[in-house]
Amino acid sequence: MRLAFFPPSRQPDAVDAEADGFMLFLATERGLSAAYQLSVRQTLDALAAHLRRKGLPLADVGTDELSDFLMERKKSGLAASSLRIATVHLKVFFRWLASRGKLPMDPAEPLLSPRPEQTLPETLHGSEVKRLLDSIDPAQPLGRRDLAMLELFYASGLRLSELCSVRLEGLDLDEGFIRVTGKGNKTRIVPVGGRAREAVTDYLRNERPTLVTRRTSSEIFLSIRGTRLSPDRVRQIVKERAALAGIEQNVYPHLLRHSFATHLLEGGADLRVIQELLGHADIATTQIYTHVDGARLKAIHKKFHPRG
Repeated sequence: MRLAFFPPSRQPDAVDAEADGFMLFLATERGLSAAYQLSVRQTLDALAAHLRRKGLPLADVGTDELSDFLMERKKSGLAASSLRIATVHLKVFFRWLASRGKLPMDPAEPLLSPRPEQTLPETLHGSEVKRLLDSIDPAQPLGRRDLAMLELFYASGLRLSELCSVRLEGLDLDEGFIRVTGKGNKTRIVPVGGRAREAVTDYLRNERPTLVTRRTSSEIFLSIRGTRLSPDRVRQIVKERAALAGIEQNVYPHLLRHSFATHLLEGGADLRVIQELLGHADIATTQIYTHVDGARLKAIHKKFHPRG
């Protein structure tokens, strides 16, 4: 493996000199990627610049000084996710210094990482989902395939990887269920709604046979070459279909999964049921959709209540 080494871009001071040794350690002893090394180097360069402005030598750096540095980075516009990474960089750097006796103690050990920002998932309105699905003409080339895929995304809340890998033997259209393998190689059974069943049945009868070649295996959704569709190609198809439907919002496969869960919650479905349908190991992951629903209720209240 080719080693990368990122020296400072100016005359070295104490932090720069120790950072050089640390970067060499990451490259030679830890064998970490060049991208990771560059990320660490950027954090340490920013720390060195901060200490120079404050006139602080490395020996005088304590937890308060590192907290001030992170606060300065936050005020400069660094996102919480990037601050978490910078905090990790400081922790591993100062742990390394202390373990080699270059500092009497590790000042970064008490640092707390910023909480990750909780961003609400985007969703499509029900009318937009209808417009997207209704815009696909099954009579057009690959129309049956694309309609079946999008109907299944929305009807069953599948992940992209699950849809690409689902096989004929996992499909029971008579009973209206599909068996998929999700994260952690866990298998779950998910219902397939009426419209999706019709679309998948039409595709399997009238279009999939025309795509089959000697290389074809039992994946349900095939490319024009008879091979399973790749995740990148499915993303492209979803975007193309949304553009043709005149939907300006950025539409991607996971957006249909978010919409599936949000619309179920809005319709009164129990959160535990939604958790099972989505294949979430922890209900805390599913609870993000309660925030989406709460945001919608607040918007309605503000719009229609006299003192909203």
